[in-house]
Amino acid sequence: MADQRYTGVAIALHWLMAGLIVAGFGLGLSMVDLPLSPTKLQWYSWHKWIGVSVFGLAVLRLCWRLFKAPPPLPASVPRWQHTVSKATHLVLYALMLATPVLGWLFSSAKGVATVYLGLWRLPDVVAKDETFAVVLKNAHMALAYLLATLIVLHIAAALKHHFIDRDTVLARMFPFVRIKRYSRGISA
Repeated sequence: MADQRYTGVAIALHWLMAGLIVAGFGLGLSMVDLPLSPTKLQWYSWHKWIGVSVFGLAVLRLCWRLFKAPPPLPASVPRWQHTVSKATHLVLYALMLATPVLGWLFSSAKGVATVYLGLWRLPDVVAKDETFAVVLKNAHMALAYLLATLIVLHIAAALKHHFIDRDTVLARMFPFVRIKRYSRGISA
């Protein structure tokens, strides 16, 4: 039954990224309305660090996925759900890459450097342009909200599989949950 579970690396990357995305989204919501202060500047730095980390981890996760395919969905999962799952994961990966890139482009257009962990300055990839910065900020925020919405739906689907369908979809991503067989599909 070990082949029903994601690898330890995939599980670790999943939960690390989940935590970072939640933290980055929370910081993003909290920092924009703060008055200009050292706290606001620090929170912007942390938000950028999280974004760069999410981008890097998403690339790493995609590379891992190329070499170690995810476990197949349980046989009880209908074909249309396979299709929706694949499409949703594709969009989630695209958003985990595009959202931080738009944030970086926004910072460049705003004329504010992105210095990862306070150590490595990322190059400014667009010239300073306030009008373009507004467009990039709005696009960054729109993708962040879309990512948050898809994550909520992703969680809802996993919970539906666990509590209603009683299959292993959710348990495959938890390292400490035993996978057992039940009369109705497979469940944790």
